[in-house]
Amino acid sequence: MNRARNLLIFSALAVAILILLLRSKPTPSAAMPGKAPLVVYCAAGIKPPVEAVARAYEQAYGVSIQLQYGGSGTLLSNLRVAGRGDLFLAADESYLLIAQTNHLLEEVIPLSRMVPVIAVRKGNPKNIQNVADLLAVEVALANPEAAAVGKITRDLLRKTGEWEALEKGVRVFKPTVNDVANDIKLGTVDAGIIWDATARQYPELELVAVPALVSGEQRVSIGVLKFSEQPTAALRFARYLGARDKGLKEFARFGYQPVEGDVWAETPAVVLFSGGVNRVAIEETIQRFENREGARVTRVYNGCGILVSQMKSGQRPDAYFACDTSFMREVTALFSDPVNISRTAMVLLVPTANPKSIRTLADLAKPGLRLGLANEEQSALGALTARLLRAQGLYDRVMANVKVQTPTADLLVNQMRTGSLDAVVVYEANTSQVKEFFTVIPLTEPGAQATQPYAVGKNSEHRLLMERLLAALRSAESQKRFQSVGFQWSEEEHE
Repeated sequence: MNRARNLLIFSALAVAILILLLRSKPTPSAAMPGKAPLVVYCAAGIKPPVEAVARAYEQAYGVSIQLQYGGSGTLLSNLRVAGRGDLFLAADESYLLIAQTNHLLEEVIPLSRMVPVIAVRKGNPKNIQNVADLLAVEVALANPEAAAVGKITRDLLRKTGEWEALEKGVRVFKPTVNDVANDIKLGTVDAGIIWDATARQYPELELVAVPALVSGEQRVSIGVLKFSEQPTAALRFARYLGARDKGLKEFARFGYQPVEGDVWAETPAVVLFSGGVNRVAIEETIQRFENREGARVTRVYNGCGILVSQMKSGQRPDAYFACDTSFMREVTALFSDPVNISRTAMVLLVPTANPKSIRTLADLAKPGLRLGLANEEQSALGALTARLLRAQGLYDRVMANVKVQTPTADLLVNQMRTGSLDAVVVYEANTSQVKEFFTVIPLTEPGAQATQPYAVGKNSEHRLLMERLLAALRSAESQKRFQSVGFQWSEEEHE
């Protein structure tokens, strides 16, 4: 009996301990080690800040960052052959452009600026003041085929006619900019041409800025490789590296000239104001953008008149996608230069049998019609419609037939579906889902068309993120979505 009781007590204690252990077991996290490391191809000249940021990111988020250093040209060749990796950071944006042209890159995030300079030992003992002075001393240069600063130097000095003589007199060509700096530091050579940021990292060196090289300022950027198997994680690290309150502080500390950059957020939350007509064309693109970026985009769809009023009263979206350029002009001070994305024609929507024989804008003035129009004060469509009617001398007679005014065109389409109206004026893009139920009559009057511009808010803390959303909206995949629902592509803006 006692033995059975003791066994029962022991079993109960064992179960209790097991439950406690299970409850106390740490929950696996997406940021915990175990996932494949992020592989970053990084230009050697950018090593100090990137190394510091990568280690801080690893400690904060438990994500392993594997950095592979080399000259920008060498790295580009390597990643082409390897066909693997996540990010490519070049010291010269031309290498990123080559990678994009070869369909190797997706998103690109700017980081800093650098300028090539002549570097000499502290005190400039050889009194080198210009490129011509390099012909009389021992010089090291970065290999133009391997390193960005070497390529830029060659391109700039070919323009001034100084490259051929300098090339012949160079003592040694080095694979990276750091190798050139080290040779100058050790006294192996008297001078070399390196990045200004690199020179500032060596107390033993002094930089000499010369006009022939100043125009060679380059923007340092990082791009997500198309074959990355973890693009969201890659983008998150790139955003951290390019955040003005995170990675860019390290760039400044090491003597680089950082760009402004976005504010860091592990999951950025932004607001997009958009005219209602755009919704059917952009929703899928935005959803995919959110998933890839690991961001949240709050969409506020409404008539552009209402959206403009909200902005004038103090609301500040991160970006605005207007129904028409006329409603972008009212708030231009709040946004960067707008980019026209698409166009859509204005049309009449009538029942399939068209019992009222409505054929033109003038027919809307027939007595006894039940019409629906967008509200002139609340929507771009309403303002454009009123402008057309006034231009044709039809405004008062047509308005006498108006039974419904709405802030958005989709509400007019819904009213038509109830059978309560004889005709409405909407955008062609509003009719893509209802053409089997109604007859669509194009308006041929001048000005019967709206153009949809997109602009990023000047005060947005995530301007670069919203510019990447713009790029997504301008992509070939997005173009197909726009055209499938009745929009025309603004070709002049996409050349």
